[in-house]
Amino acid sequence: MSHGPRSGLAAVSSALLAMSRHLEVRDVLKTIVASARELLDAQYAALGVPDDHGGFAQFVVDGVSDEQWKAIGPLPRRHGILAAMLDDAAPQRLADVRRDPRFGGWPSAHPDLVDFLGLPVRDGDEVLGALFLANKNCPKPDGACGFTEDDEELLGILAQHAAIALTNARLYERSRELTIAEERSRLAHELHDAVSQKLFSLRLTAQAAARLVDRDPARAKGELQQVAELAAEAADELRAAVVELRPAALDEDGLAATLRTQVQVLDRAHSARVTFTGHGVRALPAAQEEAVLRVAQEALHNALRHSGGSHVDVTLERRGNGAVLRVGDDGDGFDPHTVRRAGRHLGLVSMRDRASGVGGRLTVESAPGKGTTIEMEVPGG
Repeated sequence: MSHGPRSGLAAVSSALLAMSRHLEVRDVLKTIVASARELLDAQYAALGVPDDHGGFAQFVVDGVSDEQWKAIGPLPRRHGILAAMLDDAAPQRLADVRRDPRFGGWPSAHPDLVDFLGLPVRDGDEVLGALFLANKNCPKPDGACGFTEDDEELLGILAQHAAIALTNARLYERSRELTIAEERSRLAHELHDAVSQKLFSLRLTAQAAARLVDRDPARAKGELQQVAELAAEAADELRAAVVELRPAALDEDGLAATLRTQVQVLDRAHSARVTFTGHGVRALPAAQEEAVLRVAQEALHNALRHSGGSHVDVTLERRGNGAVLRVGDDGDGFDPHTVRRAGRHLGLVSMRDRASGVGGRLTVESAPGKGTTIEMEVPGG
Protein backbone atom coordinates (compact mmCIF):
# COMPACT_ATOMS: atom_id res chain seq x y z
CA MET A 1 0.00 0.00 0.00
CA SER A 2 1.23 3.49 -0.77
CA HIS A 3 2.62 5.89 1.79
CA GLY A 4 -0.36 8.28 1.33
CA PRO A 5 -3.07 6.17 2.98
CA ARG A 6 -0.69 5.28 5.83
CA SER A 7 -0.02 8.97 6.44
CA GLY A 8 -3.74 9.62 6.19
CA LEU A 9 -4.41 6.92 8.77
CA ALA A 10 -1.86 8.44 11.14
CA ALA A 11 -3.63 11.79 10.87
CA VAL A 12 -7.03 10.20 11.39
CA SER A 13 -5.66 8.23 14.35
CA SER A 14 -4.38 11.36 16.06
CA ALA A 15 -7.62 13.18 15.38
CA LEU A 16 -9.71 10.33 16.76
CA LEU A 17 -7.68 10.13 19.94
CA ALA A 18 -8.24 13.85 20.47
CA MET A 19 -11.93 13.60 19.57
CA SER A 20 -12.62 10.70 21.91
CA ARG A 21 -11.74 12.93 24.85
CA HIS A 22 -14.30 15.58 23.96
CA LEU A 23 -17.12 14.27 21.78
CA GLU A 24 -20.16 12.13 22.39
CA VAL A 25 -19.41 8.50 21.58
CA ARG A 26 -21.76 8.50 18.57
CA ASP A 27 -19.82 11.40 17.01
CA VAL A 28 -16.57 9.45 17.41
CA LEU A 29 -18.13 6.34 15.87
CA LYS A 30 -19.41 8.39 12.92
CA THR A 31 -15.90 9.72 12.30
CA ILE A 32 -14.42 6.21 12.51
CA VAL A 33 -16.93 4.85 10.00
CA ALA A 34 -16.43 7.77 7.58
CA SER A 35 -12.64 7.46 7.89
CA ALA A 36 -12.76 3.71 7.25
CA ARG A 37 -14.79 4.18 4.06
CA GLU A 38 -12.48 6.91 2.78
CA LEU A 39 -9.16 5.26 3.67
CA LEU A 40 -10.12 1.86 2.26
CA ASP A 41 -11.92 3.36 -0.74
CA ALA A 42 -15.22 1.58 -0.20
CA GLN A 43 -18.75 2.58 -1.18
CA TYR A 44 -20.31 1.65 2.15
CA ALA A 45 -19.19 1.45 5.77
CA ALA A 46 -21.06 0.75 8.99
CA LEU A 47 -20.58 -0.02 12.66
CA GLY A 48 -23.12 -1.86 14.81
CA VAL A 49 -23.26 -2.04 18.61
CA PRO A 50 -25.52 -4.90 19.75
CA ASP A 51 -28.22 -4.62 22.38
CA ASP A 52 -29.50 -7.35 24.69
CA HIS A 53 -32.53 -8.19 22.56
CA GLY A 54 -31.11 -9.52 19.31
CA GLY A 55 -30.83 -6.14 17.62
CA PHE A 56 -28.52 -3.14 17.70
CA ALA A 57 -28.36 -0.37 20.28
CA GLN A 58 -26.45 1.78 17.77
CA PHE A 59 -25.94 1.40 14.04
CA VAL A 60 -23.82 4.04 12.28
CA VAL A 61 -23.58 4.08 8.48
CA ASP A 62 -21.65 6.06 5.88
CA GLY A 63 -22.27 6.06 2.13
CA VAL A 64 -26.05 5.78 2.46
CA SER A 65 -28.16 8.92 2.07
CA ASP A 66 -30.79 9.88 4.63
CA GLU A 67 -33.51 9.09 2.09
CA GLN A 68 -32.05 5.64 1.41
CA TRP A 69 -31.70 4.95 5.13
CA LYS A 70 -35.35 5.86 5.76
CA ALA A 71 -36.44 3.66 2.87
CA ILE A 72 -34.45 0.68 4.18
CA GLY A 73 -36.61 0.66 7.31
CA PRO A 74 -35.91 -0.58 10.86
CA LEU A 75 -32.42 -1.37 12.10
CA PRO A 76 -31.19 -4.83 11.08
CA ARG A 77 -31.44 -7.78 13.43
CA ARG A 78 -28.36 -9.78 14.29
CA HIS A 79 -28.20 -12.48 11.66
CA GLY A 80 -25.99 -13.74 8.84
CA ILE A 81 -22.53 -12.23 8.56
CA LEU A 82 -23.21 -9.58 11.22
CA ALA A 83 -24.09 -12.27 13.74
CA ALA A 84 -20.98 -14.26 12.77
CA MET A 85 -18.69 -11.29 13.48
CA LEU A 86 -20.32 -10.74 16.86
CA ASP A 87 -20.71 -14.38 17.91
CA ASP A 88 -17.49 -15.85 16.51
CA ALA A 89 -15.38 -12.71 17.11
CA ALA A 90 -13.57 -13.40 13.84
CA PRO A 91 -12.79 -11.20 10.81
CA GLN A 92 -14.86 -11.80 7.69
CA ARG A 93 -13.31 -11.02 4.27
CA LEU A 94 -15.51 -12.18 1.40
CA ALA A 95 -15.32 -11.76 -2.37
CA ASP A 96 -19.13 -11.86 -2.62
CA VAL A 97 -21.20 -11.71 0.53
CA ARG A 98 -24.29 -12.84 -1.38
CA ARG A 99 -22.74 -16.27 -2.05
CA ASP A 100 -21.88 -16.96 1.57
CA PRO A 101 -24.13 -19.69 3.05
CA ARG A 102 -24.82 -17.43 6.05
CA PHE A 103 -26.18 -14.62 3.88
CA GLY A 104 -29.77 -13.83 4.87
CA GLY A 105 -30.74 -11.16 2.36
CA TRP A 106 -31.68 -7.54 2.94
CA PRO A 107 -34.64 -5.17 2.46
CA SER A 108 -35.56 -4.15 -1.09
CA ALA A 109 -34.28 -0.59 -0.61
CA HIS A 110 -30.92 -1.81 0.73
CA PRO A 111 -27.91 -1.19 -1.55
CA ASP A 112 -26.49 -4.25 -3.29
CA LEU A 113 -23.36 -5.39 -1.43
CA VAL A 114 -20.75 -7.59 -3.08
CA ASP A 115 -17.21 -7.73 -1.66
CA PHE A 116 -17.20 -7.43 2.11
CA LEU A 117 -14.73 -6.84 4.96
CA GLY A 118 -15.84 -6.95 8.56
CA LEU A 119 -14.07 -7.03 11.92
CA PRO A 120 -15.34 -7.41 15.48
CA VAL A 121 -14.74 -4.45 17.79
CA ARG A 122 -13.27 -5.98 20.92
CA ASP A 123 -12.27 -5.08 24.43
CA GLY A 124 -10.12 -8.03 25.44
CA ASP A 125 -12.29 -11.12 24.99
CA GLU A 126 -15.54 -9.13 24.94
CA VAL A 127 -17.08 -8.18 21.60
CA LEU A 128 -18.50 -4.64 21.75
CA GLY A 129 -19.61 -4.35 18.13
CA ALA A 130 -18.73 -4.92 14.48
CA LEU A 131 -17.13 -2.60 11.92
CA PHE A 132 -17.51 -3.47 8.25
CA LEU A 133 -17.08 -2.21 4.69
CA ALA A 134 -18.56 -3.25 1.36
CA ASN A 135 -18.02 -2.66 -2.35
CA LYS A 136 -14.40 -1.56 -2.69
CA ASN A 137 -14.02 0.94 -5.50
CA CYS A 138 -11.78 -0.60 -8.13
CA PRO A 139 -10.20 0.98 -11.20
CA LYS A 140 -9.87 -2.40 -12.94
CA PRO A 141 -12.22 -2.83 -15.92
CA ASP A 142 -13.44 -6.24 -14.76
CA GLY A 143 -14.29 -4.84 -11.31
CA ALA A 144 -12.60 -7.81 -9.61
CA CYS A 145 -10.90 -5.89 -6.85
CA GLY A 146 -11.92 -6.92 -3.37
CA PHE A 147 -10.44 -6.12 0.03
CA THR A 148 -6.87 -7.11 0.87
CA GLU A 149 -4.90 -8.15 3.95
CA ASP A 150 -3.58 -4.59 4.15
CA ASP A 151 -7.17 -3.34 4.18
CA GLU A 152 -7.95 -5.73 7.01
CA GLU A 153 -4.95 -4.45 8.98
CA LEU A 154 -6.00 -0.82 8.55
CA LEU A 155 -9.59 -1.58 9.49
CA GLY A 156 -8.27 -3.36 12.57
CA ILE A 157 -6.59 -0.14 13.75
CA LEU A 158 -9.84 1.78 13.32
CA ALA A 159 -11.71 -1.00 15.13
CA GLN A 160 -9.33 -0.46 18.05
CA HIS A 161 -10.29 3.22 18.11
CA ALA A 162 -13.95 2.21 18.13
CA ALA A 163 -13.25 -0.12 21.06
CA ILE A 164 -11.61 2.74 22.96
CA ALA A 165 -14.60 5.02 22.34
CA LEU A 166 -17.14 2.36 23.36
CA THR A 167 -15.13 1.32 26.44
CA ASN A 168 -14.81 4.95 27.53
CA ALA A 169 -18.57 5.39 27.10
CA ARG A 170 -19.28 2.34 29.25
CA LEU A 171 -16.83 3.46 31.93
CA TYR A 172 -18.43 6.91 31.93
CA GLU A 173 -21.90 5.38 32.33
CA ARG A 174 -20.74 3.15 35.18
CA SER A 175 -19.06 6.14 36.85
CA ARG A 176 -22.29 8.12 36.39
CA GLU A 177 -24.31 5.29 37.96
CA LEU A 178 -21.91 5.20 40.91
CA THR A 179 -22.17 8.97 41.27
CA ILE A 180 -25.97 8.77 41.25
CA ALA A 181 -25.88 5.98 43.85
CA GLU A 182 -23.53 8.03 46.05
CA GLU A 183 -25.77 11.09 45.65
CA ARG A 184 -28.86 9.09 46.62
CA SER A 185 -27.04 7.73 49.67
CA ARG A 186 -25.95 11.23 50.68
CA LEU A 187 -29.49 12.55 50.28
CA ALA A 188 -30.85 9.66 52.33
CA HIS A 189 -28.45 10.53 55.16
CA GLU A 190 -29.37 14.21 54.91
CA LEU A 191 -33.04 13.31 54.98
CA HIS A 192 -32.59 11.17 58.07
CA ASP A 193 -30.55 13.81 59.91
CA ALA A 194 -32.69 16.80 58.99
CA VAL A 195 -36.09 15.23 59.57
CA SER A 196 -34.95 13.42 62.73
CA GLN A 197 -33.77 16.72 64.21
CA LYS A 198 -37.01 18.45 63.28
CA LEU A 199 -39.16 15.66 64.72
CA PHE A 200 -37.11 15.59 67.94
CA SER A 201 -37.61 19.34 68.36
CA LEU A 202 -41.27 18.91 67.48
CA ARG A 203 -41.76 16.31 70.21
CA LEU A 204 -40.01 18.40 72.88
CA THR A 205 -41.97 21.52 71.93
CA ALA A 206 -45.27 19.62 71.97
CA GLN A 207 -44.45 18.21 75.41
CA ALA A 208 -43.65 21.71 76.70
CA ALA A 209 -46.93 23.02 75.29
CA ALA A 210 -48.84 20.20 77.01
CA ARG A 211 -47.29 21.10 80.39
CA LEU A 212 -48.09 24.81 79.94
CA VAL A 213 -51.72 24.47 78.80
CA ASP A 214 -53.22 24.72 82.30
CA ARG A 215 -50.86 27.12 84.09
CA ASP A 216 -49.77 29.45 81.24
CA PRO A 217 -52.13 29.25 78.22
CA ALA A 218 -50.45 32.20 76.48
CA ARG A 219 -47.04 30.52 76.51
CA ALA A 220 -48.66 27.23 75.51
CA LYS A 221 -50.16 28.98 72.48
CA GLY A 222 -46.71 30.22 71.48
CA GLU A 223 -45.26 26.74 71.84
CA LEU A 224 -48.04 25.29 69.70
CA GLN A 225 -47.29 27.90 67.04
CA GLN A 226 -43.68 26.67 67.15
CA VAL A 227 -44.97 23.10 66.75
CA ALA A 228 -46.82 24.13 63.58
CA GLU A 229 -43.70 25.81 62.16
CA LEU A 230 -41.48 22.84 62.96
CA ALA A 231 -43.98 20.47 61.36
CA ALA A 232 -44.04 22.61 58.20
CA GLU A 233 -40.23 22.65 58.06
CA ALA A 234 -40.09 18.86 58.49
CA ALA A 235 -42.61 18.46 55.67
CA ASP A 236 -40.51 20.75 53.45
CA GLU A 237 -37.35 18.76 54.19
CA LEU A 238 -39.11 15.52 53.39
CA ARG A 239 -40.67 16.86 50.20
CA ALA A 240 -37.40 18.28 48.88
CA ALA A 241 -35.53 15.05 49.58
CA VAL A 242 -38.19 12.91 47.93
CA VAL A 243 -38.05 15.04 44.77
CA GLU A 244 -34.27 14.52 44.64
CA LEU A 245 -34.40 10.80 45.45
CA ARG A 246 -37.16 9.95 42.99
CA PRO A 247 -35.62 9.37 39.53
CA ALA A 248 -37.01 11.83 37.01
CA ALA A 249 -39.03 10.28 34.18
CA LEU A 250 -36.93 11.96 31.50
CA ASP A 251 -36.67 8.90 29.27
CA GLU A 252 -40.41 8.28 29.29
CA ASP A 253 -41.86 11.79 29.48
CA GLY A 254 -39.15 14.12 28.17
CA LEU A 255 -37.74 17.26 29.77
CA ALA A 256 -40.70 19.63 29.31
CA ALA A 257 -43.28 17.18 30.67
CA THR A 258 -41.06 16.23 33.62
CA LEU A 259 -40.51 19.89 34.51
CA ARG A 260 -44.23 20.65 34.17
CA THR A 261 -45.11 17.77 36.53
CA GLN A 262 -42.56 18.83 39.15
CA VAL A 263 -43.75 22.45 38.96
CA GLN A 264 -47.34 21.32 39.50
CA VAL A 265 -46.30 19.33 42.58
CA LEU A 266 -44.40 22.31 44.03
CA ASP A 267 -47.27 24.67 43.25
CA ARG A 268 -49.61 22.51 45.33
CA ALA A 269 -47.08 22.09 48.14
CA HIS A 270 -46.08 25.75 48.65
CA SER A 271 -47.91 28.96 49.32
CA ALA A 272 -46.04 30.71 46.50
CA ARG A 273 -47.49 30.41 43.00
CA VAL A 274 -45.26 28.21 40.81
CA THR A 275 -45.88 28.21 37.04
CA PHE A 276 -44.35 26.57 33.97
CA THR A 277 -44.34 27.52 30.30
CA GLY A 278 -42.70 25.49 27.50
CA HIS A 279 -42.11 26.61 23.90
CA GLY A 280 -41.38 23.97 21.24
CA VAL A 281 -38.29 22.42 22.80
CA ARG A 282 -36.99 19.40 20.90
CA ALA A 283 -35.40 16.41 22.62
CA LEU A 284 -31.86 17.14 23.82
CA PRO A 285 -28.99 14.72 24.53
CA ALA A 286 -29.71 12.79 27.74
CA ALA A 287 -26.86 14.40 29.69
CA GLN A 288 -28.11 17.89 28.80
CA GLU A 289 -31.70 17.11 29.76
CA GLU A 290 -30.57 15.77 33.13
CA ALA A 291 -28.39 18.83 33.74
CA VAL A 292 -31.24 21.23 32.86
CA LEU A 293 -33.59 19.34 35.17
CA ARG A 294 -31.13 19.40 38.08
CA VAL A 295 -30.45 23.13 37.65
CA ALA A 296 -34.20 23.78 37.55
CA GLN A 297 -34.67 21.78 40.75
CA GLU A 298 -31.87 23.65 42.52
CA ALA A 299 -33.13 27.05 41.35
CA LEU A 300 -36.71 26.20 42.39
CA HIS A 301 -35.50 25.04 45.79
CA ASN A 302 -33.63 28.33 46.29
CA ALA A 303 -36.55 30.45 45.16
CA LEU A 304 -39.10 28.67 47.36
CA ARG A 305 -36.86 28.40 50.41
CA HIS A 306 -34.88 31.62 50.44
CA SER A 307 -36.33 34.31 48.17
CA GLY A 308 -39.50 35.14 50.12
CA GLY A 309 -41.27 35.64 46.80
CA SER A 310 -44.94 35.02 46.05
CA HIS A 311 -44.44 33.81 42.46
CA VAL A 312 -41.83 31.58 40.81
CA ASP A 313 -42.00 31.14 37.04
CA VAL A 314 -40.18 28.44 35.07
CA THR A 315 -39.85 28.72 31.30
CA LEU A 316 -38.22 26.35 28.82
CA GLU A 317 -37.91 27.46 25.21
CA ARG A 318 -36.09 26.45 22.08
CA ARG A 319 -33.02 28.35 20.92
CA GLY A 320 -31.48 27.03 17.71
CA ASN A 321 -30.85 23.32 18.23
CA GLY A 322 -30.68 23.82 21.97
CA ALA A 323 -32.80 25.24 24.74
CA VAL A 324 -32.95 27.97 27.38
CA LEU A 325 -34.23 27.43 30.91
CA ARG A 326 -35.27 30.37 33.10
CA VAL A 327 -36.32 30.24 36.73
CA GLY A 328 -37.41 33.67 38.00
CA ASP A 329 -38.91 34.84 41.28
CA ASP A 330 -40.26 38.13 42.64
CA GLY A 331 -38.50 37.72 45.97
CA ASP A 332 -35.90 39.61 47.97
CA GLY A 333 -33.05 39.23 45.50
CA PHE A 334 -29.39 39.89 46.29
CA ASP A 335 -26.30 41.50 44.80
CA PRO A 336 -24.29 38.71 43.10
CA HIS A 337 -21.19 40.95 42.96
CA THR A 338 -20.98 41.90 46.62
CA VAL A 339 -22.53 38.96 48.43
CA ARG A 340 -19.63 36.56 48.10
CA ARG A 341 -21.29 33.85 50.11
CA ALA A 342 -24.39 33.88 47.92
CA GLY A 343 -22.70 31.70 45.31
CA ARG A 344 -22.17 28.96 47.88
CA HIS A 345 -25.39 29.53 49.80
CA LEU A 346 -27.62 29.39 46.74
CA GLY A 347 -25.79 26.54 45.03
CA LEU A 348 -24.71 28.75 42.14
CA VAL A 349 -21.33 27.05 41.91
CA SER A 350 -22.86 23.60 41.48
CA MET A 351 -25.38 24.94 38.96
CA ARG A 352 -22.60 26.56 36.92
CA ASP A 353 -20.66 23.29 37.04
CA ARG A 354 -23.66 21.35 35.78
CA ALA A 355 -24.17 23.82 32.93
CA SER A 356 -20.53 23.90 31.82
CA GLY A 357 -20.33 20.10 32.12
CA VAL A 358 -22.73 19.76 29.18
CA GLY A 359 -21.36 22.63 27.10
CA GLY A 360 -23.85 25.18 28.39
CA ARG A 361 -23.66 28.40 30.39
CA LEU A 362 -25.47 29.79 33.39
CA THR A 363 -26.21 33.45 34.12
CA VAL A 364 -27.71 35.08 37.21
CA GLU A 365 -29.66 38.33 37.28
CA SER A 366 -30.56 39.67 40.70
CA ALA A 367 -30.61 42.81 42.82
CA PRO A 368 -31.90 43.58 46.33
CA GLY A 369 -35.68 43.87 46.18
CA LYS A 370 -35.78 42.99 42.47
CA GLY A 371 -36.06 39.20 42.59
CA THR A 372 -33.74 36.68 40.93
CA THR A 373 -33.62 35.04 37.52
CA ILE A 374 -31.43 32.01 36.82
CA GLU A 375 -30.90 31.31 33.10
CA MET A 376 -29.24 28.21 31.66
CA GLU A 377 -28.58 27.79 27.94
CA VAL A 378 -27.49 24.49 26.34
CA PRO A 379 -26.51 24.15 22.68
CA GLY A 380 -28.31 20.89 21.91
CA GLY A 381 -26.97 17.99 19.88
